[in-house]
Amino acid sequence: MSKNDTARHDALIEDIRSRFGERLLGADRSFDDCALLVDRAIVHDVLAFLKNERRFNLLMDIVGLDCMNLPSYRERFELGYNLYSIPDDLRVRVEIAVSELDMDVPTATDLWKSANWAEREAFEMFGFNFTGHPCLKRLLTHHEFKGHPLRKDYP
Repeated sequence: MSKNDTARHDALIEDIRSRFGERLLGADRSFDDCALLVDRAIVHDVLAFLKNERRFNLLMDIVGLDCMNLPSYRERFELGYNLYSIPDDLRVRVEIAVSELDMDVPTATDLWKSANWAEREAFEMFGFNFTGHPCLKRLLTHHEFKGHPLRKDYP
C-alpha cells in the first residue's frame, strides 16, 4: 500500500467518524488494510454513505465469521462487507458484531444487486437474517437441509 492509500484511508476514517461519531466503534489499519467496525444499528447508513458519497461502487463480498471461543470478540458472529471504489482504486471493509440471540441485519440489496447471493450464502451458512431481502432462501443446500454448516458448533 502506498503512502497515498494510507492518507486516503485516514481521510475516509475521519470522514466516517465526523459523520457517525461514536457509532464508528473502531478502525483497524493493520496489514495495510482498512477495516471499520461500526454499530450494527447504522451499518446500512454507513454502507449507503460509502456507496453514494464516497464512490465505493463495488460490493466484492459479504463474509460471515463465527467467533465462538475467541476471547477478543464482542459477539459470537461478525459480518464483513468488502467494498471497492473503482474510480478511486481504494478498498475498505465494514464490519459489524452480531449476537447469536439477534441475527437480524438490514439487507444491502437496495444498494448493490450483488448483495443478493452473498446475503443468501451468509444466511444459509451462518443463519444471518437479512431483513428486507427480496428472496432470502437457501442457495447451496437443498430446501430440507437443517442447520448452518459454517458455524463452529455444527455437527
